[in-house]
Parts: sequence; C-alpha cells; structure tokens
Amino acid sequence: MAQTPARIGEDGKGDDHQTNLQFITFRIGKEEYGVDIMAVREIKGWAPATRLPNSPHFVRGVMNLRGLMVPIYDLRARFGGGETEITRTHVNIIVKVGDRVFGVLVDGVSDILTIPEDEIKPAPEMDSSVDSAYLRGLVTIKDRMVALLVLEKLFAPSEVDEARLIANSGA
Repeated sequence: MAQTPARIGEDGKGDDHQTNLQFITFRIGKEEYGVDIMAVREIKGWAPATRLPNSPHFVRGVMNLRGLMVPIYDLRARFGGGETEITRTHVNIIVKVGDRVFGVLVDGVSDILTIPEDEIKPAPEMDSSVDSAYLRGLVTIKDRMVALLVLEKLFAPSEVDEARLIANSGA
C-alpha cells in the first residue's frame, strides 16, 4: 500500500495544518514585543519629529518620510511608562496598517521570529487596567516571553482621539 507524503511546512518539517507566522520583535525597557512582519515597511534610526499642538502625550510628532508626513508614536508613553528619553540606539519602526502609515518609537529591534500559529497563547484575563484587546497573544521563545501586539487596535484612530481628549481635559 502506498503512503501519502506529508505536507512540508515552511520550517521544512512535515505538517498537514501548521501555519507559521513571522513577527519583528523589539524592546521597550526590559519587555519584548512583536508585530506582524507584514505590517513593517522599514526600520529607521531616530530622527527628530516635529511636535503638533494638542497631540496625545504618546505622539512624538510627525516626520517627513520621502514626502509623506508620518506620525511617530512613543510606545513606552502609549503603555503608560512616560516619555522615552531618546538615545542614538532608539529606532522608529515604520508600519502600514490599512491605509495608515505611522512610526513606532522603540528602544531597539531584537529579532525576526517565525513561529507556528498554535504556539501563540492567549493573554491571561487580568483586572480592567490591562487591556488585552491590544494583544494578539503571548509566545515563549527559549527563556523569554514576547507579547504580540495588534497595531490595528493599539493605534486605531478612535484610541488616538480618545487619548487626545483625555490629555486636553487635564484628566
């Protein structure tokens, strides 16, 4: 009786239903995060951004990227960690989400991960101060844990507008 060959996955191992996903990982302090590699357009060293009036606290300003005005979001500030003290090792990850292009200021890029989709674990339910809607899930790689972000939700126009209203109200 002839055997049916197993389907070969992207990692070279046989697997009938395995889907591998790729993420760019980066650091904010001692924490490591990842975003879908398909959203990343380029990685640029820090360049000063022009601040705009009445921007949310986590918007560093805009930069000119080959004629396109790109807003730069400070991810540390977005996560409530205060404004990033810029050094020459900080980078902007330029991403495209839907029709929007923006930069995310991070401490540094770590790695490119290729992981099976079934290795992504859901974020545990915690108190209401932690918004897991921004997390695709968590993945453990050797001795480190990486939180996978959903940029579409984290920087949705409604979220940015709500942050601007809170900042302007003095709350």
